[in-house]
Amino acid sequence: MKRQYIIPIFVPHLGCPNDCTFCNQRKISGQTKKVTAFDVKNQVEYYLSNFKDKDSTKEIAFYGGSFTGIDIDEQNELLEAAYEYVKNGKVDGIRISTRPDYIDRKTLKRLKKYKVKTIELGVQSTNDYILKKCKRGHTYKDVVKASRMIRFYRFRLGHQMMVGLPDSNEIDDLNTAKDLIKLKPKMVRIYPVLVIRGTELENEYNSGEYEPLTLEQAVERCKELCMMFEKRKIRVIRIGLQNTDTISNPENETSEVVAGPYHEAFRQLVESEIYYEKIVDQIKRFNTKIKEVEIRVNPQTVNNVVGYKKENLSRLKEMYDVNVKLNQDFSFPEDTFEIEVLKEYKDFIDDLDKVYKKKIK
Repeated sequence: MKRQYIIPIFVPHLGCPNDCTFCNQRKISGQTKKVTAFDVKNQVEYYLSNFKDKDSTKEIAFYGGSFTGIDIDEQNELLEAAYEYVKNGKVDGIRISTRPDYIDRKTLKRLKKYKVKTIELGVQSTNDYILKKCKRGHTYKDVVKASRMIRFYRFRLGHQMMVGLPDSNEIDDLNTAKDLIKLKPKMVRIYPVLVIRGTELENEYNSGEYEPLTLEQAVERCKELCMMFEKRKIRVIRIGLQNTDTISNPENETSEVVAGPYHEAFRQLVESEIYYEKIVDQIKRFNTKIKEVEIRVNPQTVNNVVGYKKENLSRLKEMYDVNVKLNQDFSFPEDTFEIEVLKEYKDFIDDLDKVYKKKIK
């Protein structure tokens, strides 16, 4: 499988009709200036010159605003600049991010002309009450209509959802995932809500009206969602906001994060939890008390097996008294593992008994 590279072009807040209560795109992206065709060319050239794997797929991605809500002339200017690299074969396609209510047939036909391949919709929730509470300005019906049109015109459909929105609970987030699965996206992004400075949500947090998820709650909830999408073979391509100078630990002076489940390795925390659960499940299936196992894993996946700061290994020892040996094997498939029992508890007792008898002699 070829490696895929993304060339990100941030168009902060362009095209958005209003501020959602949780949103400040300029601070989230760390970018404030208007993007031009010249900026697009500079960004693409910079990334192309730094990609190590030349035999890879490359996609120019317009993030940050509601792309199809931008003035059409400006849209076309940015798309023309990106399309030049598609025509000369230096990149394979273009992707955009937009709102569900900014999709129609005329727009999709125009995007086809520029070889746009992927359209990601900022859904956030499929609960109309929660969407209204957050001042999204669209409904779940808009999500369904846009998703179906995007798939009809043979674009790759992506969805973005959030967990921990105002007045939402775990059931709401799980229901959103179930609704999205029915719409058959190829990929999903999951963002736990962070309280960003300068947003309406910050005021609600300061007044006590809004309480963000704890880190533990966010990790557990995202774990459940990821497993739901994984079961349906829908790729989760991001979990949590990208770390930047402004999206960082709230204790940092430059951070624009006021509160919420921020962690610099949030995705690893979630994926480590998934792997821990799978490892424990496999060990239990042996239906005997295990003392030591060997886990065969590709080095690219080993961090998720051992856990953040080797927490999974520590928990297996503490909770189940199981020692783990790692067999890192590049020939083994990524994103999976294999467990071999090295020693059962009865073998361990037998060894102790032999040592004890030897000492008595």
